[in-house]
Amino acid sequence: MPAEPVKFAYWVPNVSGGLVTSKIEQRTDWGYDYNRELAVLAENNGFDYALSQVRYMASYGAEYQHESTSFSLALLLATQRLKVIAAVHPGLWHPGVLAKLGATADHLSNGRFAVNVVSGWFKGEFTALGEPWLEHDERYRRSEEFIRALRQIWTEDHTELAGDFYRLRDFSLKPKPLNTPERPHPEIFQGGNSSAARRMAGRVSDWYFSNGKDFDGVVEQIEDVRKSAAEAGRTAPKFGLNGFLIARDTEAEARDTLREIVAKADTEAVEGFGNAVKQAGQSTADRKGMWQDSSFEDLVQYNDGFRTGLIGTPEQIAERIVAYKKLGVDLLLLGFLHYHEEVEYFGKRVLPLVRELEAQLPESVPAQV
Repeated sequence: MPAEPVKFAYWVPNVSGGLVTSKIEQRTDWGYDYNRELAVLAENNGFDYALSQVRYMASYGAEYQHESTSFSLALLLATQRLKVIAAVHPGLWHPGVLAKLGATADHLSNGRFAVNVVSGWFKGEFTALGEPWLEHDERYRRSEEFIRALRQIWTEDHTELAGDFYRLRDFSLKPKPLNTPERPHPEIFQGGNSSAARRMAGRVSDWYFSNGKDFDGVVEQIEDVRKSAAEAGRTAPKFGLNGFLIARDTEAEARDTLREIVAKADTEAVEGFGNAVKQAGQSTADRKGMWQDSSFEDLVQYNDGFRTGLIGTPEQIAERIVAYKKLGVDLLLLGFLHYHEEVEYFGKRVLPLVRELEAQLPESVPAQV
């Protein structure tokens, strides 16, 4: 059976400031017109998914932000094939309300809506909105209950739930989202690097997103998630990896661009973000949480995207992408400095090389973990 080709997603720049916290020029805009054009460009250049970011207030270089679910629906209506993933916080949504929104978005887009359940790192948003800020592992326990409720609402006639965080009494959702050959309900993604996140992914999620990682980091995470899934008696979720892609005609050009991004970093914003997020990783017992070992340079791309090493010529990047695929990565979630130009460059120069290398692989490539 032929192996599935590696899929590609891009971070939707619906938050101002671009995808690096740097004063370098970024020909990227957070507005709708720019993003509508980008979505069409992306789906015509090999992208399968787009992920809308979620922030509710100004923070660390992100002065302005569009709400993720409404923005995702707008992008779905502007495209024909692209699947759009809306990031949501369980602490700020009720699963029944999101299930209703998701079902409508799924019908309007002919089955292209997906959701990314974000357990939360930004305490200031919760306190500003008057919502309690839970301890790290409790946030993941709430997210797991949220996902279980969401899936039940989307797939069963009546939902009953007496949980620690949510309560549903004979709740019925009509219409349900579409049940397609590709998926029985909108795909459920989640992020997180911690042990709690990995265990939750194995038990309930369809996809697991990792922050940027090198080969060893990816292997460790995939092993943990698959072990959790096996213990839960279910198929392991698919694995998505964050990466910031700098493809240039020469490796020197690509490396110079990275050096300039870091040299022009907004130091105050990067340090503020680092202080806010490192508590997420350091608050876990085993110190495996997100950002707990991130350097200043790593944090300039706020999901450790430089660590994935997608920096160089199209040939170098394609080889690295296929190496990640062989380890078990199913999807690359990409950010760019200048979105319109670089998404098109990726589609024309990098993606064809990836597909050529994939065609040379054995028909079924077992993950080397």
